[in-house]
Amino acid sequence: MSVSAALIWFRRDLRLHDNPALSHAAATHDSIIPVYIHAPAEEAPWAPSGASRWWLHQSLAALDESLRQHGSRLVIRQGNSLDELRALCQETGATAVSWNRLYEPAGIARDKTIKAALREDGLQAESFNAALLFDPWAIFKENGEPFQVFTRFWQACLRSISLPSPLPVPADCKAPSVWPESLPLEALKLLPRIPWYQGMAAAWRPGEEAALNRLAQFCSTILEGYHQTRDYPGVDGVSRLSPHLHFGEISPRQIWAAVGNHLQDDPLQHKAAETYLRELGWREFAHYVLYHWPHTTDQPLQERFNAYPWRQDYAELLRAWQQGRTGTPLVDAGMRELWQTGWMHNRVRMVVASFLTKNCLIPWQEGARWFWDTLVDADLANNTLGWQWTAGCGTDAAPYFRIFNPVRQGEKFDPEGAYIRRWLPELAGLSNQWLHQPWDMPEVERLAGAYPSPIVNLAASRAEALQGYERIKNR
Repeated sequence: MSVSAALIWFRRDLRLHDNPALSHAAATHDSIIPVYIHAPAEEAPWAPSGASRWWLHQSLAALDESLRQHGSRLVIRQGNSLDELRALCQETGATAVSWNRLYEPAGIARDKTIKAALREDGLQAESFNAALLFDPWAIFKENGEPFQVFTRFWQACLRSISLPSPLPVPADCKAPSVWPESLPLEALKLLPRIPWYQGMAAAWRPGEEAALNRLAQFCSTILEGYHQTRDYPGVDGVSRLSPHLHFGEISPRQIWAAVGNHLQDDPLQHKAAETYLRELGWREFAHYVLYHWPHTTDQPLQERFNAYPWRQDYAELLRAWQQGRTGTPLVDAGMRELWQTGWMHNRVRMVVASFLTKNCLIPWQEGARWFWDTLVDADLANNTLGWQWTAGCGTDAAPYFRIFNPVRQGEKFDPEGAYIRRWLPELAGLSNQWLHQPWDMPEVERLAGAYPSPIVNLAASRAEALQGYERIKNR
């Protein structure tokens, strides 16, 4: 009797629980060969950058360890994905390849080509949804057009939601009798030569086990007060699951189920849980928008914003923003948290993005690129939606005149200054009265050399931004 083998092609689904492609391959074949193919050029121009590469290295190591605990291992290859899959099929006698879908433009195009080529070779090639609650081609308005307003999109999703229970780890990962050759993880050269990632290593533990532990901790200690704590960056009031979600170490279906199990009820009937799951909805919406408008990674969804009068000479301002040296405490605290840990609280992300685009008048694409380079949860869909939303040029009818005042935001959401004092130790000794706007201190000169003066005037730059929006609003 012939023995059938299948490849399970891992990408950003680096987990064993609730992994449809893995479960399908294990259920339908006598042996499975887990494989990761490193092909960053196939994701151009949005190949993983420094912080993401660091996380990927750790996550691949964790996945291999998990597989070995189940009698399997991860085969690592590098090069053209189709060529490597074909080679592995020849080496192992595999007759099928299973994978979970990616939804970025480059990934969709690549996977479509690969699926067609493998089937042309006479192989089974199947893909599954493991990253989202809904495939982005499944939700439309009644007239057949895609949604551009989040609230209506999410209402349509909730009307059709019927989530099956998350899949368990396959009982038997069914190792082949002979393993194909594999590169050592270090051969992928994912870690930066200069160990600037030490802060990330102190702040994070990548991998499926860590993701599940954090989810359990969130449900038991934070969830029920989430709607009250989520906007305060100085407290542990959010899930911090975004990088785990991006790399597929946990699925949104697992999160939804865990929240419901903790409450022992429909989570949408609880204010805190509904507020949190709505954030999963925004993640769904980000992928939905990118799927239907793939050009938005670089171009505004609202074409009139191509004529917005952005500043032309901004290298010095951009550098100050990147380094957390703008002289505006909440902005600088966020940018330093980003550089040291690869992450930033969502409330602060909106503030620093508003500051860059509306106070410094620097194009949103510059900010999107910097976040892409420095975030461990750098997700093309979320990053694109977030920056266009803040700049006012994207979906959801975002009012162009929304300009966050970083002083007022700091006073409201970091009233005791815990966040600012943590990331700006040079301001730690200031009283709450001056902490958010130290330039107004009677003895401001005592900060000279320790903390910079503001690079922009908040009121004047706000007025200039609004003038720019007025020039294009009727185009």
